[in-house]
Amino acid sequence: MSGVTPQVLLKAYAAGIFPMAESADDPSLYWIEPEERGIFPLDGLNVSRSLRKVVRQHLFDIRIDTAFEQVMRACAERTDTRKETWINTRILALYTQLHRMGFCHSVESWRGGKLVGGLYGVKIGGAFFGESMFSRETDASKVALVHLVARLNFGGFRLLDTQFLNPHLERMGAVAIAKAEYHKLLEPALSAEADFMAFAEDGDAEAVLRNALPGAHPL
Repeated sequence: MSGVTPQVLLKAYAAGIFPMAESADDPSLYWIEPEERGIFPLDGLNVSRSLRKVVRQHLFDIRIDTAFEQVMRACAERTDTRKETWINTRILALYTQLHRMGFCHSVESWRGGKLVGGLYGVKIGGAFFGESMFSRETDASKVALVHLVARLNFGGFRLLDTQFLNPHLERMGAVAIAKAEYHKLLEPALSAEADFMAFAEDGDAEAVLRNALPGAHPL
């Protein structure tokens, strides 16, 4: 895939396809279209009482798009629990370009002036394609996810794509659906009008929880 550009990437996402690399050291990219797709139902986030307490305590300062490349690089780091990563230099460059074009966003957890967790993804219409997340402190990435879902619900999004399902995402409410069902959700989401920046949190934890958990009482 030597001719991949940000524009080609956007067309691929709109067709239900995304790129990955075998490893951070492999310069090649491969198109992926899973037979089963992980998604987060935007009304189905599972937030434990302890995590709701963390959100209310404002342990983390949540920022949007202030350190996009830092978030990507943190997601690409090898750790004790993540021995390998698929984010190579080509992916870093392509998604940084998408960010500059307004199609990629980061949700960042800061503490003590340091970036300690976060996530990033691609936004097209009313669809958000979550790419990766990282955490250097307990609950830092989970809080970022809560804020992401609140922002998507408030902004009128229809789809939160997680690409794959893992036990961590499953515990928080993500589910796997068949490729055909995914495409039924994808088409109307792409054409929906949605605003990622509409939600002005202003430190209002209750507003975050209300929007992250629509129809539920945030105990």
